[in-house]
Amino acid sequence: MTINNVMTKAATYLPKDNIDLLYKAYEFAKDSHEGQFRKSGDPYIDHPVEVALILVNLEMDAQTISAGFLHDVVEDTDVSLQDLTELFGEEVSMLVDGVTKLKKIKFKSKEEQQAENHRKMFVAMAQDIRCILIKLADRLHNMRTLKHMPKEKQIQKANETLEIFAPLAHRLGISTIKWELEDVSLRYLNPQQYYRIVNLMKQKRTEREQYVQEVIQDIDERLQEVNIHADMWGRPKHIYSIYRKMTKQNKQFNEIYDLLAVRVVVDSIRDCYAVLGIIHTCWKPMPGRFKDYIAMPKANMYQSLHTTVIGPKGDPLEVQIRTEDMHRVAEYGIAAHWAYKEGANNNGNNTFEEKLTWFREILEWQNDATDAEEFMESLKVDLFSDMVFVFTPKGDVIELPSGSVPLDFAYRIHTEIGNQCIGAKVNSKMVPLDYNLKTGDIVEVMTSKHSYGPSKDWLKITQSSHAKNKIRQWFKKEKREENVLKGKELVEKEVKNHGYELKQVLTQDNVQTVAQKYNFTNIEDMYAAVGYNGITASQIATRLTDKMRKKIEDDPEKIVAAINDAKSFPEKKRTEVGVQVKGIDNLLIRLSRCCNPVPGDDIVGYITKGRGVSIHRKDCPNIISEDTEHRLLPVDWEGDSQLTKSYSVDIEITGFDRRGLLNEVLHAVAETKTNMSAVAGRSDKNKMATINITISIHNVNHLHKVVERIKRIPDIYSVRRMMQ
Repeated sequence: MTINNVMTKAATYLPKDNIDLLYKAYEFAKDSHEGQFRKSGDPYIDHPVEVALILVNLEMDAQTISAGFLHDVVEDTDVSLQDLTELFGEEVSMLVDGVTKLKKIKFKSKEEQQAENHRKMFVAMAQDIRCILIKLADRLHNMRTLKHMPKEKQIQKANETLEIFAPLAHRLGISTIKWELEDVSLRYLNPQQYYRIVNLMKQKRTEREQYVQEVIQDIDERLQEVNIHADMWGRPKHIYSIYRKMTKQNKQFNEIYDLLAVRVVVDSIRDCYAVLGIIHTCWKPMPGRFKDYIAMPKANMYQSLHTTVIGPKGDPLEVQIRTEDMHRVAEYGIAAHWAYKEGANNNGNNTFEEKLTWFREILEWQNDATDAEEFMESLKVDLFSDMVFVFTPKGDVIELPSGSVPLDFAYRIHTEIGNQCIGAKVNSKMVPLDYNLKTGDIVEVMTSKHSYGPSKDWLKITQSSHAKNKIRQWFKKEKREENVLKGKELVEKEVKNHGYELKQVLTQDNVQTVAQKYNFTNIEDMYAAVGYNGITASQIATRLTDKMRKKIEDDPEKIVAAINDAKSFPEKKRTEVGVQVKGIDNLLIRLSRCCNPVPGDDIVGYITKGRGVSIHRKDCPNIISEDTEHRLLPVDWEGDSQLTKSYSVDIEITGFDRRGLLNEVLHAVAETKTNMSAVAGRSDKNKMATINITISIHNVNHLHKVVERIKRIPDIYSVRRMMQ
């Protein structure tokens, strides 16, 4: 039974009173989740137990494992955080809160909710990094059981895992979790390629294993001659890494030569370099394929020597050499250094904390970001992108996101060096400030006390969130008064554009309420943010006029006034949209862009303020509200509109990104004699193509004909009508 596995493993490194805490947490979680079941039909408690087992295998402390048992009780049961605090203490309660989703808060969209979930998780993680270890364990078990979820949910979860959680596991150095997350995600995102690679690897597995054993025996004989003890084994190449290499380098499976790898674990750093010399004596090293991560560790504390040699049979052979401690860090990353374990108060712990300084910057980004989605974009750039390693003139190593420029380097050294930067030298040669830095570059920043400070163009050329935030802070501080005036003017202009009088909208209470909603300390801060483009005037104006737009009461006179207002537009402004309002003539009518209704859709009219009647689909989320009921009017499609008029509809198509896919989609639409007014497409790193087209159709039947034709194209996953 899994719970016995958890307790048996925990007992090997935790004291007995801690084991008692784990049993208490397990029993409480079991009682709380009583009667709840997973999609698979298994009792819900199985999930927290599996999460706890993953944490135990990382040898986490008792509080983290307890939080693993309890991580869903607040979200999915009637248990409160206060209950957990009373029973298990503030530490466990805080960890559970850090991974609890925000289900009970209403959001405008699923994307906003997801971004806010991630924001909360990362901020909690910056305060106590154990939160993310629980979250990674939670995601890992959810991915292992993803087969029980609907296909759409599988794709969404797999994409999120590849975009957020696998890179984070990599950044924390937890390779055991990273590789499994990537491989499982690929299985759902591109099952054809996944199983193809699996089958190709199986075909020559015996041959590869025999070859690796011969290499290991050869190395072992050489090491015995110089009295070096080493543990050696073959390192299996992970499916996702093969897939990524095939797609990035446009290669077939039989063109990937570094499927063979041997790992050598020795007793000391001195032995690492001795083994390297012996291997290079045995076989010829490949130029440019040697990496010394012992002298220059990765940001996630990974250390090892990597070399690729031409092996005994003429094929490339990768060899990784490291000590036992290095191997533990390579497998368990940050968990191998956990500060809550015995012996953590040693000299090496300061280095551990220094390595995590990038994590502390999360709190700074959180304070500067205007919304959760902006925060997540900043986070992805700095934490999840590939990195470059450059040097100061004194030889110190600075790590920056790939694509960084000298300004990113300058701000990483010190804020004032960045603010006073007037130029830069790379490898003793002058370069422009938008020069892309490469690993190994020696960078020297030129400064002047008489510098005018940052330029707004710097926000466009800098790559790191750290630099962008420092530049924004400078503009906030240096041009505050100017930004406040500019921001106020922009908001007032936007309010007028909405058709409202300033004295009605810009009351002290209303403006103060909106400022608080956006987490500004005072009204001036809000106007200043608009002034330096931290938030748009349109966002503020929309919030300021929310109540007035929704303020329609059960008053027939107000409804009549609104309809008369809609009638008051000159005839030349009217648009022939093929819709009539029952019992009322001569109204300004327009089709809403948010849901793009077409003949055949169930529709309803909405009386707007100052813009006549807008026509929505009845399932449009923008009108499904108690506040809008009094503004709705019954409407019908005119009979002749079914064939004579054209209507714009946005369609999103997803599929496997292969050569010629877009051409086939366009050809399919053309076959249905349908006009297109816009086409856009993109592809992600998982070879998932997304194509957005805007077509002109006559009615719902016409739309269905186009959709069904597109669905017949090979490698198309989904075709759906979009709402804005």
